[in-house]
Amino acid sequence: MPHFVYMLRCKGDRIYTGYAVDVQARYEEHCSGRGAKFTKAFPPECVLRTFELSDYRQALRLEARIKKLKRPQKELLAAGDETLESELLAGLGETLKERTSRIRKENAKSRKRKESGICDDVDSLSS
Repeated sequence: MPHFVYMLRCKGDRIYTGYAVDVQARYEEHCSGRGAKFTKAFPPECVLRTFELSDYRQALRLEARIKKLKRPQKELLAAGDETLESELLAGLGETLKERTSRIRKENAKSRKRKESGICDDVDSLSS
């Protein structure tokens, strides 16, 4: 069964992000004032974007990641920014332990490069 994360444009030009199995039914709940406290105060105007995921946990992780974004990033995502979307979707299937381990390995590799004098930045070669 697919799981969805959705973004709504609400009254006052606010953006609401949520999770649902049926986005249309959930949107109708929001419009009727039964959906969430936020959408009761700021009724939705339209669905900006939906993301379909195959796993409940991945959907909730994506929802949390979107909610942590600053307003300009949410606007970019709603407009279809593929780079930002791929960054958000990367590693959704990882557990916290797996993610921490991967990040530590990446950081260690980066430190070794810096210590050995290998440049990650091409611009630094021209200086």
